[in-house]
Amino acid sequence: MTIATEHDGSRPQGEVVSVRGSVVDVRFPPPVPTRYQALRTGSAQQVVLEVHSLLDRERVRCIALSPTQGLARGMPVYDTGGQLTVPVGSDLLGRMLNVFGETIDKGDPIAETQRWSIHRPPLPISQRVTQTEIFETGIKALDLLAPLETGGKAGLFGGAGVGKTVLITELIHNMVGHYQGISLFCGIGERSREAEELYRDMRDAGVLDHTVMVFGQMNEPPGARFRVGHAALTIAEHFRDQEERNVLLLIDNIFRYVQSGTEVSGLMGRIPSRVGYQPTLASELAELEERICNSASAAITSVQAVYVPADDLTDPAAAHIFGHLSASIVLSRKRAAQGLYPAIDPLQSESKMLTPAIVGEDHYRTAQQVRATLADYEELKDIIAMLGEEELSRQDRATVSKARRLERFLTQPFFTTEHFTGQPGQLVTLQQTIDGCQRILAGELSNVDEQSLYMTGALDG
Repeated sequence: MTIATEHDGSRPQGEVVSVRGSVVDVRFPPPVPTRYQALRTGSAQQVVLEVHSLLDRERVRCIALSPTQGLARGMPVYDTGGQLTVPVGSDLLGRMLNVFGETIDKGDPIAETQRWSIHRPPLPISQRVTQTEIFETGIKALDLLAPLETGGKAGLFGGAGVGKTVLITELIHNMVGHYQGISLFCGIGERSREAEELYRDMRDAGVLDHTVMVFGQMNEPPGARFRVGHAALTIAEHFRDQEERNVLLLIDNIFRYVQSGTEVSGLMGRIPSRVGYQPTLASELAELEERICNSASAAITSVQAVYVPADDLTDPAAAHIFGHLSASIVLSRKRAAQGLYPAIDPLQSESKMLTPAIVGEDHYRTAQQVRATLADYEELKDIIAMLGEEELSRQDRATVSKARRLERFLTQPFFTTEHFTGQPGQLVTLQQTIDGCQRILAGELSNVDEQSLYMTGALDG
């Protein structure tokens, strides 16, 4: 096991005082281990504990990162002498890891390599570089209405089953084909089935050699799910700082990180805050999010899926996550039900990049016209439902025609869903998207059947 060095007799030895689920209290002779120190206990020292708080001069309260079955009071506990570490470097490419940096893809163990602590301070502000460069994804609705920032953080907000994971796997595919960068997928609280399917899809698509996958799965203790994001960020920081390579960090699902923090907080006996969340929600989220940034050498660009409980965007977890993002992409259940994939809501999605100074006057004006047309259509839907489209004025009928064509043009077949849909994936440049939208807005395609624009790439001719 590569979690920490074996106990060599020189480290202080403590004993288990109490075990309550994943919370373990340990007594040590003074001085006690410091916060975030890794401890090991259990048979063959297989149980990994992390110190979370100091109770008094002799006792520390720990969270278990591995199952605690078989632990009993009085069992010896060994201080590893350091914090939890993970391996870093190019040897990880193409591999699937857990929170301890161990391989879980049935491949050979990773050769002895450099290891970094998962608890690292954010890059100092003096060393950060702010960019106004657009991260082009090849996905029409995303690039036009909510462009991503290179080195920024984007959130995919949506309830269950609206296509967050599909959009993230497509971004991995397009990132490797387009930028030749590193993709790092962090699965927090993922289903085991999804992890296995993603690994197989990445291998079949031929992009596994540029990808590292780190998982803290749904069946693992809350401590492991709570720390797997920190482990993934440490690997990303090594690629950025030491190898000077751009990294696309995809997190699915950042809400599960908040959820695991809630479980940990409850086990620690803290009084819950609003809607039952932990009182430390804001600081724990900032601890993770503030590590995602640009340096002078390279950038970490993050796209995070955010499960929205009951589709309520005012939920405290969603509201706190919003504050860290440069782009918010809201996925709509209503659009998914209509078969408009990707189900991006054009009226709720936004990006701080969408200003004339950054994207240019042409892109900005086109995006605003598309939004205005779709907003007008939304207002006319009630009238259409009650009276029918023929009762509208000629101008309103033209608006409806353009809006319906825009809705269908902004759908797109994905490479990662080819085996489901039978349609080959399409990568569309930003200029092709803008040109297509401008032609629809100018009324050039008013005589073209709107269904012929559904699930296509760029407009031909």
